Amino acid sequence: MKTYTNLFISAIIITIVSSCSTSKGRSNVSQGTGLAINSPRGGFKYETGYKGQEAGPGLVFVPGGTFVKGKVQDDVMHDWNNAPVRVQVRSFYLDETEVTNLMYNEYLDWLERVYKNQGNLYADVYTAALPDTMVWRSPLGFNEDMVNNYLRHPSFQDYPVVGVTWQQATNFSKWRTERVNESILEREGYIEKGVSIQIDSLSPGKEFNTQTYLLAPKQAYGGDINEKAGRNSQPRNKDADSTELNFVKREKGLLLPEYRLPTEAEWEYAALGLNEAREYNNYRGKKKYPWSGASTRSSKRKNEGDQLANFKQGKGDYSGVAGWSSDNADITAPVRAFSPNSFGLYGMGGNVAEWVADVYRPIINNDVSDLNYYRGNLYKKPVINEDGKTKIVDKVIIDTMANNKLAVKALPGDVVFSEIDKNDSQLRINFNEAYNADFLDGDVQSNPNGDADEMYKFAVNEKGDQIKDKEKVKSLISDQTRVVKGGSWKDRAYWLDPAQRRYLPEFMAADYIGFRCAMSYLGETKQKKRPRD
Repeated sequence: MKTYTNLFISAIIITIVSSCSTSKGRSNVSQGTGLAINSPRGGFKYETGYKGQEAGPGLVFVPGGTFVKGKVQDDVMHDWNNAPVRVQVRSFYLDETEVTNLMYNEYLDWLERVYKNQGNLYADVYTAALPDTMVWRSPLGFNEDMVNNYLRHPSFQDYPVVGVTWQQATNFSKWRTERVNESILEREGYIEKGVSIQIDSLSPGKEFNTQTYLLAPKQAYGGDINEKAGRNSQPRNKDADSTELNFVKREKGLLLPEYRLPTEAEWEYAALGLNEAREYNNYRGKKKYPWSGASTRSSKRKNEGDQLANFKQGKGDYSGVAGWSSDNADITAPVRAFSPNSFGLYGMGGNVAEWVADVYRPIINNDVSDLNYYRGNLYKKPVINEDGKTKIVDKVIIDTMANNKLAVKALPGDVVFSEIDKNDSQLRINFNEAYNADFLDGDVQSNPNGDADEMYKFAVNEKGDQIKDKEKVKSLISDQTRVVKGGSWKDRAYWLDPAQRRYLPEFMAADYIGFRCAMSYLGETKQKKRPRD
């Protein structure tokens, strides 16, 4: 009997070892061709150590899901711009808080040291990034202390930055992408230690750029990549050309996707925090605010009656009576002043409204797209020179907006992109052209069968006849109008509802609008297992 037992145990061990050996062997053999991969003798190689996307600094993971986007209360403003529609949002990352004055001042400091003293054109790069502190002024209000101090005084370092345009928020996001990816390369030994903080030694066009590093690595750092290369960038093959560096490619999965503004659908989904209203595979009704319940006041005994967000409570009432339960803020408040929602995100209701990526239109056309809905797509491709190399921007490109504000469009060292042409879109079934901000928006100019010249003002005389005016119809809504989401310190409770939508031209700013960044999540949608409830 003992002999049979030993034989049985031995058979199990042999089976397990054989299975592991087979599994291990298959990982080094192509399933498609049967050829060896990752072999020291050559052939195809791929990344085996990838463990998933790391969360960038300041970001919180938001698991994707389906939800009903749009209003959950009466449309007392009669905007008729947020009818309920069901959409799906893919998993993504979102900033835990709004971008603070301290975070934005780090950006301004970097621009000042790299660009400000390099001539008038380069100095405009710094000037274009400055928030408009004059947004605090009111003809019948004393706010000069805020004009002079809010952005830079340490008392407000943890408060949300305001007075930023949509364009400035977008440029900050791009700058943040470059700094984070550069620090990752430094941490992993692909560039030398300390390179990312040697700001004063930089000159325009010599800074790190993620797209340039991936598409034209030899032109990274303005062509000075050899001087910045770290130990892991050195050639590992002794027979290789000693000047040929080992660059990080997209296939390695080391560099993060870009920081960007969230789409409107992402922001609303994250603000609602519907995961706390889930029961099995359904939601237990709708939510009016980022927190549970229909009231703006806390019902917990410890702080019962205190407001759950920073907002205007009534005419002439921004914080309540001194010494009594209130939101403890007459203007903005520190970004972590109130409890986060169920996703761990602070300030999704109140404090400041926030820019999102979308171009504004009154309708959400989910008949065309109900997955990751977004209006504003402009499809581009990198420009390739005649010598086959990727074209790089060699000078600052700055536009002047309608309000005389400057907007940086490209910096030296950026990859040159151009809109895709008809050859790229010919006979495609998913899109027809590069520019899609006005796609099927119902406007005459967006209708291929329409006549934009017919859009004139008209009136009706006493006889009922139409009188055509020579002046064309004007609208506040254009392709430069962006969506603003969320309530603020200056708004009544109505705007705390994540479904509410407002808009503002992308080159304008306000004392109640800030922003936070998002980042796409690459890979399978992962969610922590929850007990049955």
